[in-house]
Amino acid sequence: MSGAARLELRPSPALAAAIIAGHAAAAAAAYLVVPGVMGAALGAALLALGLAAAWSRALLRSSSAVRAMELGGPQPVFELANGERFAADVAARRYVTRYMVALPLGRRTLLVTADMLGAQEFRRLRIWALWNRLPAVAAKQLAA
Repeated sequence: MSGAARLELRPSPALAAAIIAGHAAAAAAAYLVVPGVMGAALGAALLALGLAAAWSRALLRSSSAVRAMELGGPQPVFELANGERFAADVAARRYVTRYMVALPLGRRTLLVTADMLGAQEFRRLRIWALWNRLPAVAAKQLAA
C-alpha cells in the first residue's frame, strides 16, 4: 500500500445540471398531478430544492460541503468547505462505477463524480473504494 493520498474535490457542473433537471421533471409532474395554485407552489418548491441541492452538493458552495478527503490512514479524513475536518467510517457497501463513487458516511452519503477529480485521482479513489487500500507504486516508477 502506498502512502496517504489527499484528493481535492472540484465543483461538478454536470452533476448540478442533472440534479436541477431531475427536480424540474419532478416539479412538472407535480404540477400535472396537482393543477392550479397548489401544484404551482409545489412545483416551485421542488425546483427550489433542486437548486439548493445543486448549489450545496454538486457545486460545493455550502459550508458543509466536502471539499477534500485524505485516504490511506486507518480512517479516511474529510475536510469541509468551512475548514472543519472529521474522520469517518465508510460503510463496506459502496457504489463504484466508471463515472461516480458513492461513499456512505454514517448519516450522509458522499457522491463523487469523475469530473470532480483528475483522471488519476478518480482512479485511485475507485480502487480505494473497491479494495479499501490505495494502489501501490514500485520504487522504479517513483524514480522515473
